[in-house]
Amino acid sequence: MSENNSAPDKAAPSRTIADLRSVLFDTLADLRNKESPMDIDRARAISEVAGRVIESAKVEVEFCKVTGDGGTGFIEAPVDAPKLPPGVTGIKRHRLAG
Repeated sequence: MSENNSAPDKAAPSRTIADLRSVLFDTLADLRNKESPMDIDRARAISEVAGRVIESAKVEVEFCKVTGDGGTGFIEAPVDAPKLPPGVTGIKRHRLAG
């Protein structure tokens, strides 16, 4: 376990979808590095864990749809996202041309 201090802990697990994407793209870059490629088993393990995290995020999204809850913050809502009432999942705007 890491101690709480102001320096970021490189060993700490990713906490948002953006962090997960970053790790996966870094893994892909490491795999493609011809001079020092990442071990295939390690890359496979990263991929499998990422898949489980994504599966849990899908469950979180479904839970949020049903309950109207804001979620855990793994998938961050855009700052300018409108606040919708419970049960409303989106807004469709129709614009007249002319």
